[in-house]
Amino acid sequence: MNQSALPADTLFLPVSPAGRPPRVPASDDLPLLDALDWGRLYAQLNEEGVALTPPLLSRAQCQEIIDTFEQPGLFRSTVVMQRHQFGRGTYKYYADPAAVPVIQNLREQLYPSMAWMANQWAPQLGERTFPLSLEELLAECADNGQSRSTPLILQYGPGDYACLHQDIYGDIVFPLQIAVMLNQPGDDFTGGENVFVEQRPRFQSRAIVVKPELGQGMIFPVRHRPIRSKHGFRRHPMRHGTNAVETGQRTTLGLIFHNAR
Repeated sequence: MNQSALPADTLFLPVSPAGRPPRVPASDDLPLLDALDWGRLYAQLNEEGVALTPPLLSRAQCQEIIDTFEQPGLFRSTVVMQRHQFGRGTYKYYADPAAVPVIQNLREQLYPSMAWMANQWAPQLGERTFPLSLEELLAECADNGQSRSTPLILQYGPGDYACLHQDIYGDIVFPLQIAVMLNQPGDDFTGGENVFVEQRPRFQSRAIVVKPELGQGMIFPVRHRPIRSKHGFRRHPMRHGTNAVETGQRTTLGLIFHNAR
């Protein structure tokens, strides 16, 4: 049975999360990861639908990633959003994240704990579990014809925004992703809040607005999350977008863990 095609309000029996998030020592170049409390982040994700991390990157690392935007050789694709009615602004997919070590290392080191959270959700959603290493996930993607890199950098100026959407890219979909704020709100730009909309079966949709500071990450569902009901769990679809930037320049790093077809 194709479980991803099940209706959003399909009922799944209650299950209890098991185990603890894997302990992944922070590397010398990403020492801030050592302070992450994955149990707390998982609880926040379940409570709010989005979990806001402490800073993951230093100001210098954020600027290093921003500077890549003007290096065309690093990217496999550039999308001018208004040409496709996606909103207004520009985003670029990295051809090979390994060419920017801070991005590659961040994706690899965050993945095991992200996979732990995804695997707590799996029985609640009636879905599969995922390997605990990014290398194994990407090998599985490649075997399925999904070999194009998905980490991306998004840049918005005054009046730019992103329509509500989901980042699916293929049959293999890792259920969580992270967006990292690379500028300082209030100083580098105004407006441009992150907007998440949760569709609740038989109820009106719920909007969530998140305002990360420089270096902070937002963990959120790619397409849906489990919500406990009276007799079990139901899927609540979620989409995300960005409110219009008022002044300045807003840049974010998007870390999607599955590759694209």
